[in-house]
Amino acid sequence: MNSAEKRRYKVAIIGGDGIGPEVLSEAVKVVKASGVAIETVEYDLGAGRYIRTGEVLPESVLAELRGMDAILLGAVGPPVGSGEVPPGLLERGLLLKLRFDLDLYINLRPFTATPDAIAHDADFVVVRENTEGSYAGEGGTLRKGTKQEVATQGSVNTRFGVERCIRFAYELASRRPRKHLTLVHKTNVLTYAGDLWLRVFSEVSKEFPEVSTDYNHVDAACIYMVESPTRYDVVVTDNLFGDIITDLAGAVCGGIGFAASANLNPARTGPSLFEPVHGAAWDIVGTGKANPLAAIRSAAMMLEYLGEEDAANRVTKAVLSYTASQSEGLSTAEIGDAIVERL
Repeated sequence: MNSAEKRRYKVAIIGGDGIGPEVLSEAVKVVKASGVAIETVEYDLGAGRYIRTGEVLPESVLAELRGMDAILLGAVGPPVGSGEVPPGLLERGLLLKLRFDLDLYINLRPFTATPDAIAHDADFVVVRENTEGSYAGEGGTLRKGTKQEVATQGSVNTRFGVERCIRFAYELASRRPRKHLTLVHKTNVLTYAGDLWLRVFSEVSKEFPEVSTDYNHVDAACIYMVESPTRYDVVVTDNLFGDIITDLAGAVCGGIGFAASANLNPARTGPSLFEPVHGAAWDIVGTGKANPLAAIRSAAMMLEYLGEEDAANRVTKAVLSYTASQSEGLSTAEIGDAIVERL
């Protein structure tokens, strides 16, 4: 056993709300079964904490999270229609704050179609810029509540932010067998932001002559992702378009319950965050019906980020083996056990 294998990693666990704690429990079970040593520290964040204390992400907690090797997050959000948490509060005060303050500027989402998926044989990765665009918070309202109300919402795109995202995507594509990269945007309408993305995409391509490239308008990409998803290898796009097309990709590749994600700080100036894409799903809490595969695959992405590539590959292969088996009727914990058995 080498020194890397002996290392113990400190991982923050944010179970959050709804089924979040249930699926993360299985993810942690699988990570420990992989042979990687982790020390978990649980944090009470999400709708439940806000309802009890009025706090979303205290600065003291954020300071502790900065000292972690990685963060695993389950899901956040109150029950639908509860009215106890203002709309968007958790997204802005917890999820977006973590992305911005920890500089998690890459949102990485892999998609491998399950046997019964619409998108047969699809195997691609979406690289989404994660700290700029429409989610940066630029905008405001005038004369709110009147008939003359005006609302603006800008999209912030910096050369620095766009280039580091595109460069990450080229580097990823250069390591994959197909070595193909597609930029998705809307350059015919978003003529300023789209022009910046397209120019940087073209300029950086000169540094990666081995990577073939393509461009799709986002509306066309939504069609192609359904009709011919195998055309994609690596996709790079902005924050808003990335949010939309990754949900579509999850749906056509087997369902959102299989969709994993990583919020990465490639510069490693702080921890990266890993989470399943699905929501809190309060309607199935405690029933054993929650699908933990997205959380488990997110944990595999965490292992890869930590340098534990062998363990990451074994966990990913175990998940794909399980999905190929088309097992039905297993509970959340039983699915976790089935993945452990395949390691």
